[in-house]
Amino acid sequence: MPPKSGKSNVRIGCYSAFLGDSPEAAAQLVYEEGANLDYLVADYLAEITMGVLAVKKNARMMAGGKNDLINSQLGSDYIQQFLGQVLNRLLPDLQKNKTKVITNAGALDPLGCKAAIEKLCDKLNIKGMKVAAVVGDDMMNGENITTLDTFKNDIISFSPLSVKNLELDADRFPINGEPIVSMNAYLGAKGIAAALEAGADIVVTGRVVDSAIVVGPLMYEYGWEPSKQKDKYYDLLASASLAGHIIECGCHATGGNFTDWRKAAYSPYGGYSNMGYPIVEFEENGEFVVTKPVKTGGLVTVGTVAEQILYETLDPALYILADVILDMRQVQLTQVGENRVHVKGAKGHQATPYLKCCGIFIDGWSVSGTLIIGGEDARGKAEVVGIAIIERARRILKQRGMDDFREINIEPLGSEIALYGVNAKSLNTREVVLRVSATHNERKALQMLANEIMAPVTCMAPGTGFGGTPIPLPNIVHFPCLLPKSKATTEFVLGSTLQKIEWDNWDDALKYQNITALPPIPTATETKGLVKTKLISVAFGRSGDKGDVSNVGIIARDSKYLPYIKRSVTEKVIAKYMQHLCQGSVKRYELPGLLAFNFVLTHALGGGGLNSLLMDKQGKSFAQVVISGVDVEIPADMVPADARL
Repeated sequence: MPPKSGKSNVRIGCYSAFLGDSPEAAAQLVYEEGANLDYLVADYLAEITMGVLAVKKNARMMAGGKNDLINSQLGSDYIQQFLGQVLNRLLPDLQKNKTKVITNAGALDPLGCKAAIEKLCDKLNIKGMKVAAVVGDDMMNGENITTLDTFKNDIISFSPLSVKNLELDADRFPINGEPIVSMNAYLGAKGIAAALEAGADIVVTGRVVDSAIVVGPLMYEYGWEPSKQKDKYYDLLASASLAGHIIECGCHATGGNFTDWRKAAYSPYGGYSNMGYPIVEFEENGEFVVTKPVKTGGLVTVGTVAEQILYETLDPALYILADVILDMRQVQLTQVGENRVHVKGAKGHQATPYLKCCGIFIDGWSVSGTLIIGGEDARGKAEVVGIAIIERARRILKQRGMDDFREINIEPLGSEIALYGVNAKSLNTREVVLRVSATHNERKALQMLANEIMAPVTCMAPGTGFGGTPIPLPNIVHFPCLLPKSKATTEFVLGSTLQKIEWDNWDDALKYQNITALPPIPTATETKGLVKTKLISVAFGRSGDKGDVSNVGIIARDSKYLPYIKRSVTEKVIAKYMQHLCQGSVKRYELPGLLAFNFVLTHALGGGGLNSLLMDKQGKSFAQVVISGVDVEIPADMVPADARL
């Protein structure tokens, strides 16, 4: 059936990839030529955001909600930027254009966000705007703090490598009574779709799967139900989920973070300074086009879209979501016009009996501080200074009868050591930022370390300057886990009416554990006439994080390179090259449709984005490290003219 709007397709644009993305992007997608959106969506939530919000909420609760200083500094439990910098400016035109808004800006308080939007509508004298909130993701049942014992009969490990052995390389749990400050389930899209069906113009949610803000509108517009679409239902949900995954990170699909960065930086209409945000044009058959507003910078190509598809993925056959399992191994991309990429080939399977949850607990304190060190042998000076700071601080701890630091990290940034390890080449650099980090059970121990990080400016190596005042902060830890769907109830509130949403039937037989294998990508067999070139010469790369796991996606620039990449870039090669960062295992997956491989590196981020002491807490640079350092052997006549040998 055609969309309820009566148009030929549904146009959805995403203006926010995270809390901190430019609020000006929303105006671009409302006013720029070629936008004409049916839906404006925004993703504000990541594990780091949820952790920070949870700790802030906890601080207010501990103060009894009466401390004006804490309240003014820490703000609300929803995303205030959404109201103050987006809706406050755009509401009249959104209503005029009949553009609906879907966002997870409700964060820890969707109902509070809903009430604030309604108050803003009154202030702006906007009549008839209906606002809905989707709730049910909070698994803490109103508790401020709890422990793992609360969930001990239900909680299940989440493995990044296996749907059968759920403890394989799983992130650590708060098993020693550490206080859990939040536990939020990744809800699906049905609550959003139902709210739209009930007449909502704006829908705010808490923690939902990122793609749900796109799947919900499409589910509503096309009237998708298992009884109607039958054998096509899960393929349609999978395709919609892929569309959501592609645009949920904003400019990642339009040239942001793209391997061939110069093409985006120097693109027409301002390049990086005026990056276009992504739009999908979704058709009834489940195929769609990715594009952007006409007179904006950046670019939409097979390369930019393929990189984003691989971003933060694990097993590409089992991209597990609340409503569907997306199999992206056979996805095909075609350039069909300037800044227009056609996408098809997503396959879907019935969802699992579980919901992934984002748990946040507090485990002591952490601190990071920096110093600027310049001159001859800056790296050597930085390493000596870093070691001296820690030795001095440990001596003080011992004198005071305090425990040693639980973890330390010394990084001479600018020497390539932090990212490249033994593969570093810029060892003789004359400018370095020394970064010293540590964790401890007591804040006062880290306050002492913070003081000692400042001291070397006058008492250690020449050329040392201040890099900022370190401040000890709670050591916030994210842990992913699974809970049975029967433990979570999705509801939406529109006006004063609350409506419960039922889950689709899930796969109790666990058939998803035996997904059909595809024919393997061929491996090159030639041994003569080969030369080495850097992987970046023949491939794109994109990496991201899932807790303490990083993925490194490698996409061949041409199908002819794929067999050679497969032979040269093995699990063993990546494990060895990244051994200074990856403390777990490395597994390679194949995506023949995208001409790609996805490497999953476990225990590679020092615990994950919230509590890691590493410079790159989220593995954002890992793909660039790999493709700029790892060699691939190809026939001499295949070497590109601009290859990096």
